[in-house]
Amino acid sequence: MEGLVIKHNELKAEEFIELWETVWGQGPSLEQTRLAMENTLFRVSVFDGDKIVAMARVIGDKGLDYYIKDVIVRPEYQSRGIGRMLIEELLEYVQDNGVSGTDIFVELCAVPDKIPFYEKFGFDFNEAKRLKMFYHVK
Repeated sequence: MEGLVIKHNELKAEEFIELWETVWGQGPSLEQTRLAMENTLFRVSVFDGDKIVAMARVIGDKGLDYYIKDVIVRPEYQSRGIGRMLIEELLEYVQDNGVSGTDIFVELCAVPDKIPFYEKFGFDFNEAKRLKMFYHVK
């Protein structure tokens, strides 16, 4: 990871969308993404020079629940330990900001082929089904 720069809470909406599109296709709108960045508890991003190469963020209520979202490593930068570093940074944030002496839910959603990666950190899945819908705002 030599030459890469880690930034906290500096990820811009435009960078988020650019990175999103390297992995998941068409990104969300700029307005949505700006709101998401403003309301995210903690953002970590990784740059190679001026190029965004990885990101992850945590949303939640800071009491009972933290939710890891949008863990993305640009495909050509995968398998270099960057994903591990992102998760470690997010868990460190929870450690530093969670209520001392309590248990806190740290949740995420992962596609099946990524589950073994997250299990290395202690994440486990249950039989619950994640329900979702895209709700169109008029």
